[in-house]
Amino acid sequence: MKVFFLNGQKYCSESNFTLLDLLNYFNYDLNIFVLEHNKLIRKKENWNQIKIKNNDTIEIITIVGGG
Repeated sequence: MKVFFLNGQKYCSESNFTLLDLLNYFNYDLNIFVLEHNKLIRKKENWNQIKIKNNDTIEIITIVGGG
C-alpha cells in the first residue's frame, strides 16, 4: 500500500496512477492552479507521466484573481 499527501491530507492506495489521474479523480479544474509535487512545480504537460509513489506530497496552488 502506498501513502501520499494531497494538500496536507493523508491518503492510502494500492493502485498505480499518475498526477493527472489523481486530479481527474478529485475533479479539479485543470486550468486554474499550479501543481507542486515533492516541492517542485510540475509542468501540466508532464502530469500524465509522473506516477504517484509512496510518501509523495502534492500541493494544489490555486490562482486567484483580483485587484
